[in-house]
Amino acid sequence: MNKFVKSIAVAGLATAMSQGAIAACGDVTIAEMNWASAEFMANVDKIILEEGYGCSVELIPGATLTTFASMDTKGVPDIAPELWTQAVEVPLKAALAAGSLHSMNPKPIMGAGEGWVVPDYTLANNPELKTVLDIIERPDLFPSKEDPSKGAFVGCPAGWGCQQVNNNLFTAFDMEAKGWILVDPGSAAGLDGAMAKAVNRGDDYFGYYWSPTAMMGKLNMTMVDFGVPFTEMEHWTNCITQAECADPKQSAWSASEINTIVTDSFMKNNDPKAAAYFGKRVFPATAMGAMLVYMGDNQAGGEDAAIEFLVNHEDVWTPWVGVQAANLIKKSLN
Repeated sequence: MNKFVKSIAVAGLATAMSQGAIAACGDVTIAEMNWASAEFMANVDKIILEEGYGCSVELIPGATLTTFASMDTKGVPDIAPELWTQAVEVPLKAALAAGSLHSMNPKPIMGAGEGWVVPDYTLANNPELKTVLDIIERPDLFPSKEDPSKGAFVGCPAGWGCQQVNNNLFTAFDMEAKGWILVDPGSAAGLDGAMAKAVNRGDDYFGYYWSPTAMMGKLNMTMVDFGVPFTEMEHWTNCITQAECADPKQSAWSASEINTIVTDSFMKNNDPKAAAYFGKRVFPATAMGAMLVYMGDNQAGGEDAAIEFLVNHEDVWTPWVGVQAANLIKKSLN
């Protein structure tokens, strides 16, 4: 009987130690941004942190500017999985230097980029259109619904960091004077809907988008060379990305800078192994593209896509975590 009691006590101690080991992470808040890849990444992070490291995770709705501002001033949320940083470069550098925020991964998605796009068939039907400069001279190909005598350029929804860049480049290329209207699509769904509707009708379309995304692949969109070099970084940072830019200059889009950003509180108060995970977590373009197509084809949200990814892409994510965490995550998916 004594041996039996002792074995029960040892087993209980082992269980308690195991639970304590994965319970050290504590409470974590993650920004669930309002576009598909970021929604997917936030949910992957949630499952991995909860099941692999014992965190208690809450997803908080977010967008580039509002999420950064909240992290910078309030320290909430703890994590921004996919922060496109051009629009917040100056204050982000200050926060990183001060140690209030930390960059865990400067390339969380391979092959990512943003710029101005048209359907493949637009270029095939108009071989003279080789650059953005060429397209700007042909507003007649992209008639606006509001005023068919004007060309429609579809920019970014309000609140996205790219909105200010598009607004300033629209001005820099003197597009209003050349017969263009800058269209605010209103939301991520509005942006996707405008592009899909045009392509499904066989209409020419010109607007902002980014890659890798399901929309770019499924709709056969091409990111067009601007036909001008990138301006100096100082002008891009201090003028083109700003809400008030008195004299924006023509420029190609800057090389995309995407970071996974965490707060100093997360670094100090949560499991170091959970923090280390973010440094290893890089999504290949093929895997990310497959998940975005899955979301689009199945009208799936971030949580469903995250489970699909974890079940079917173990070869991608298991190197991001330790053996113990990987086994716990796999067990939770059964």
